[in-house]
Amino acid sequence: MDINIRSAVLNNLNAANYDTVSATIEDAMTIEEEKVLPGLGVVFEVLWKRATPDLKSTIINNIVAAVN
Repeated sequence: MDINIRSAVLNNLNAANYDTVSATIEDAMTIEEEKVLPGLGVVFEVLWKRATPDLKSTIINNIVAAVN
């Protein structure tokens, strides 16, 4: 099966609002299955591409703090 994960995730979130995105992320975190990680990666990629340098710095600092 050949699935384009980026397209599928972006299609599922097309025209999503705050509650939809929040629920999608929370559901993925609650499931705790490896198969949802690529989808979360797509969501992160979209965020990263639109982030300002200051926001990117904040994200990186938060990740460093969370993993240490």
